Amino acid sequence: MAKQVKTNATRILETKKIPFELLEYDIDMELLSAEDAAAKTGIPEERTFKTLCVRADKTGILLACLPAGRELDFKALAAVSGNKSTELVPLKEVTPLTGYVRGGCSPIGTKKKYPVYVDASALAFDYITINAGHRGILFKISPHDLVKAADAVTADILR
Repeated sequence: MAKQVKTNATRILETKKIPFELLEYDIDMELLSAEDAAAKTGIPEERTFKTLCVRADKTGILLACLPAGRELDFKALAAVSGNKSTELVPLKEVTPLTGYVRGGCSPIGTKKKYPVYVDASALAFDYITINAGHRGILFKISPHDLVKAADAVTADILR
């Protein structure tokens, strides 16, 4: 069990009375990937979700949550979000936009509320893991609870 780290994301889930567990793992500053988190926690990659910060041509910033080891389908995300195109936000912009650092970005508790899109594959599981807003800490949470907490849309957004 993880130490009791308080992040914006954990506070929001507690306030909304959404159940979650915190999983802690040792980070390597050279390997801040969801794939590394999956390997270190023993949670399969298809259940270990990452959060990408994306810029859309019409609606602006949005967040995409997808399994480790998988790639975002930018065209599918654009279509489901009402845009013509989407692209990753440059890494140097992620912290100013979200308040989170690389390897610690959660879809919950960002500086400003952005639209969140969760890949529909999450709904096949009783739980998934996703960053809790701090490097080395993951939420173990029901995908339905994550969607509710983040006000997210589920869609097929994988390549």
